[in-house]
Amino acid sequence: MNIDDIRTQFPILETEVHGRRLVYLDNAATTQKPQAVIDTLTDYYSHLNANIHRGAHHLAAVATERYETVRRQVQQFIHARSHEEIVFTRGTTESINLVASSFARRFFQGGDEVIVSGMEHHSNIVPWQLAGATLRPIPFSDEGVLDLDAYERLFTDQTRLVAVTHVSNTLGTVNPVAEMVRRAHAHGVPVLVDGAQAVSHLKVDVQALGCDFYCFSGHKMYAPMGVGVMYGRQEMLKELPPYQGGGEMIEDVTFERTTYNHLPFKFEAGTPSVGDVLGLGFAIDFMESVGVDNIATHEADLLRYATDRLSRLPDVRLFGTAPEKAAVLSFLVGEAHPYDVGTLLDQLGVAVRTGHHCTQPVMDRYGIPGTVRASFAVYNTRDEIDAFVAALQRILPMLQ
Repeated sequence: MNIDDIRTQFPILETEVHGRRLVYLDNAATTQKPQAVIDTLTDYYSHLNANIHRGAHHLAAVATERYETVRRQVQQFIHARSHEEIVFTRGTTESINLVASSFARRFFQGGDEVIVSGMEHHSNIVPWQLAGATLRPIPFSDEGVLDLDAYERLFTDQTRLVAVTHVSNTLGTVNPVAEMVRRAHAHGVPVLVDGAQAVSHLKVDVQALGCDFYCFSGHKMYAPMGVGVMYGRQEMLKELPPYQGGGEMIEDVTFERTTYNHLPFKFEAGTPSVGDVLGLGFAIDFMESVGVDNIATHEADLLRYATDRLSRLPDVRLFGTAPEKAAVLSFLVGEAHPYDVGTLLDQLGVAVRTGHHCTQPVMDRYGIPGTVRASFAVYNTRDEIDAFVAALQRILPMLQ
């Protein structure tokens, strides 16, 4: 990989912040977009803007064909069996809410339990509470490794689903989801995987994982905001009722009854964000042109380098040291509040995330209010990590 060539595709990396070249280390929140993705949005609204599927005119036909091409592209990207298993949503949060709402209406009966990990994002906690489930969290070690023996003991006759993150957005832990799926299926329990933090860092094969649902967002994998994917096994999706009602998701409507459209359109009510879906297709093109394995190798090098550099700084505490990790570093500096650290780093041109990262149970586990989080992407470099560490060294005396 030529990182310099890759960086030239991301115009925002030329931005200056407080008179310094931007060092963007907030990729777990959202990745930046290559010029090809940005151009896709401009081109769509300039030359192709049309509502899809039911139009008889040229623009509608071309927009529909390109939209459905991206659906097949996503199918291949995550190795689903059929394009009918790919449902477009606004992002991971809507994907999980879709499953929680529809699954509960079909399968919940009262006293229902959902097993989650102790490191879940709120988006994989709150929807299940809204659906009426009792959550059974899997504990994890100080290093951020799930206790699979404890996981096995959580299954009861009331367990309806396992909902687990593939990669922790706070700790970076890559969870053994294939093994977790195998154990859940041995109990006859389906599994939803939150893949928001996984798809940009490693190859995802939903058939190899064996999961029943896999949810992710475009904006964390170099695509626009406002588009996401809910993969569901075809057999499972046929069982679930629609999430929302309206246009496109119907086959026939009268005032007496409605019959629903076939998959995946049963779950895609209303006008979709067509331009953003096309942008997702170009983002996948970008990742595949670089090579997902190459991205993973590069980010693993950055993670090792940054971990070593930060470990040498006085008063820096790292959270999440699992042996299997993605490119996320959460830390605290002495007794300093994370927000203070992030604000001072911003003044030196370094963008990081601060707070509880929508994982308050993780913070409760460690007895802390939040962390500073630096997260890496394919366009980051060792030089940027050096600049980040130099900025930390500069502000350390201010944090005493």
